[in-house]
Amino acid sequence: MDHTRTARPGWLEVVTGSMFSGKSEELIRRLRRAQIARQKVQVFKPAIDRRFDNEHITSHSEMRIPSVSVTTSRELYDLVLPETEVVGVDEGQFFDIELPAVCTALADSGKRVIVAGLDQDYLGKPFEPMPQLLAIAEYITKTLAICMVCGGPANHTQRLVASRERVLVGAGDSYEARCRHCFDPSLGT
Repeated sequence: MDHTRTARPGWLEVVTGSMFSGKSEELIRRLRRAQIARQKVQVFKPAIDRRFDNEHITSHSEMRIPSVSVTTSRELYDLVLPETEVVGVDEGQFFDIELPAVCTALADSGKRVIVAGLDQDYLGKPFEPMPQLLAIAEYITKTLAICMVCGGPANHTQRLVASRERVLVGAGDSYEARCRHCFDPSLGT
């Protein structure tokens, strides 16, 4: 293994939490700051996420930044240009299990990698590959939403429609934020 140092050390940042907690907003904010600093930024999202726009990451509050839709982690890796300094990835939970290895390789090559995604699925279980990314990240930001039942801090995503599919892409019509006390995983099954 080659242990030569790059001119700039890279690292991995993960922004995680429930739906409606501001993950994409925080990702966009960090990417815009990098652009203001004149850093070369590339942004990616999973092709499965077509809720708002195929060519932008869009937050629920309608903040947006241009992005490229990809179907696999390997495709993402192959599209990153050598001169890119910051790589943004939204909806990390929708990527395959290779995403942690791809993020590690990009960080090892001197890039700042920022991934946003759900840490739990609709049952409250860890949502791969996010737990693996959390384990290897240098920086972690956990965002909380507001519980739509009691107004407390919400760490869960409550599915409102019946489906046993783990991945069911949706927004306010299919999901809402819930606190630990108000969360009921049986509602979405």
